[in-house]
Amino acid sequence: MTTSQKTALITGANKGIGKETARRLAALGITVLIGARNAERGEAAAEELRADGADVRFVPLDVTDETSVQAAAQHIDATFGRLDILVNNAAIAAGPQKPSETPAAAVRQVYETNVFGVIAVTHAMLPLLRRSAAARIVNMSSELGSLTHLADPDSPWSAYYSILLPYCTSKSALNAITVLYANELRAEGILVNAVSPGYCATDLNRHSGIRTAQEGAAVAVDLATAGEDGPTGALLAEDGPIPW
Repeated sequence: MTTSQKTALITGANKGIGKETARRLAALGITVLIGARNAERGEAAAEELRADGADVRFVPLDVTDETSVQAAAQHIDATFGRLDILVNNAAIAAGPQKPSETPAAAVRQVYETNVFGVIAVTHAMLPLLRRSAAARIVNMSSELGSLTHLADPDSPWSAYYSILLPYCTSKSALNAITVLYANELRAEGILVNAVSPGYCATDLNRHSGIRTAQEGAAVAVDLATAGEDGPTGALLAEDGPIPW
């Protein structure tokens, strides 16, 4: 199966790391579907990438809306008949607060996108992924979800752990979800991994990151195009595994 025959869906792909992941996958000859809530922004991102000659298309997709998720799956089924790559990239964060001052509502809102949205999209797309000869699922996580790092008071990121309870714990949950999907789908040859793009300058952190979105997309692209001997059930950064 050549890359020119493959189709990839990336959620939250109208900007940032999602868009750069789309750009890099499209450059490999893969048809890329940009999933986004905002139609104007989604179409603009797709048009920008098509200017380079890539096959990039916008698909309306709000990961927190089951109707939207099912409609996207039906559209992909009708248009392509299968899906080869799913990148669960859409994510949000809440404002900084101490854990003891963070209301449950703030946590719930973040989980709707970062956790429940991933589950909803993955479930909807699995029938299409199972029709692929080499399906890959990549969940965009973060080293801020590493329990090993969270438990280390001397971690260079400890200042963030103490004020980002919704985001950090949502990524910890996403890591666990990744392992459980990987275990179930391993026998079917579907590789499922979580990736940490590093601290990239995006809207999520008001562009305070020290890496570019292009750099952050690299590890996601590597795993999205991994061969049958690629890893599964792992949390990986560009320079290797991150402890759970």
